Amino acid sequence: MLEIRNLTKRFGDFEAVKDVSISVPDGAFLVLLGPSGCGKTTLLRMLAGLELPSAGRIEFDGTPVSDGDRNWIVDPAKRNSGLVFQSYALWPHMSVRGNVEWPLKVMKMPKAERTVRVAEVLTMLDIGQLAERYPNEISGGQQQRVAIARTIAPRPSVLLFDEPLSNLDAKLRVEMRTELMRLHRATGATTVYVTHDQIEAMTMASHVAVINHGRVQQFGTPADLVDHPETAFVATFVGTPPNNMVPVAKNGTCYKVGGRRMRLTPPVDDCMAMYRAEAVTLSDSEGETTLPMELIETSAIAGRMMVTGLRDGLRLTAIVDRIPEVRVGETVQFRLPPQPDGWFGLDGERIG
Repeated sequence: MLEIRNLTKRFGDFEAVKDVSISVPDGAFLVLLGPSGCGKTTLLRMLAGLELPSAGRIEFDGTPVSDGDRNWIVDPAKRNSGLVFQSYALWPHMSVRGNVEWPLKVMKMPKAERTVRVAEVLTMLDIGQLAERYPNEISGGQQQRVAIARTIAPRPSVLLFDEPLSNLDAKLRVEMRTELMRLHRATGATTVYVTHDQIEAMTMASHVAVINHGRVQQFGTPADLVDHPETAFVATFVGTPPNNMVPVAKNGTCYKVGGRRMRLTPPVDDCMAMYRAEAVTLSDSEGETTLPMELIETSAIAGRMMVTGLRDGLRLTAIVDRIPEVRVGETVQFRLPPQPDGWFGLDGERIG
């Protein structure tokens, strides 16, 4: 349904999006995931037709809508897509009904059809009772529902969301995630959703593109990203908690792991070892495979405890059954398993 080929966007000498290529199947829920400033919103704006690519091409259902190499773009109103802004962008002088009906008027839909369609989407978003109110008379969560209803009213084949839940409180965010997934199933539209929240990404997406510094680090299903991270960035950005990345350096005939000599056989002399948090344990005493670290945090997670330590800039997290009998600021021994869960080069690429 959605084809992105060698897409690049430059602002002067700065490349915000760098040679991105993704193929998204019809009806997929694609999440663009990455830290602030990584280029994901710029990529979404190019999909919406609000930015002209500097290079590369975008196709919707086999039809070109943007071509940076030819300096050509289809008007946003003519590409059968809908964009939900982070700020909602509702017309303050129009009622809820008026906001939802407006794009249907623009496309010159007959009044009888507009009335039926507006009632349909208001019911779908459970805001029919708000039809005659104005944006300043409803809550932030209700305004978000109105913005979504306005977007889906024209039945776009592609839905675009720019961090739509970031202005909501934690409880409402969880509720709206459920509503958005239900809406996706109901409309069947191919959806592209921007967020920096990896919990949102992993719970909502059928496909995820992890982006950093304008490049797609990995594209795949949520399970692919968790089970087989292709770069150190993905390994430490995705997952709750994320994986531990420990430096391994040649030291004579042995190796230093996290700054301590350990028996380990890495594939190359200097690299990084990945350890999943559930594979790291705590020890009451120092040993060959332990790293003494300052305890900086403990928190409950799914009936177990997440324990985090810090030493010389190295941060380790373990998932354990009980809280260690030490206080925050004291030393705790983190025990590494005999073999890591993965190896990565110093360039961040996975080895093997």
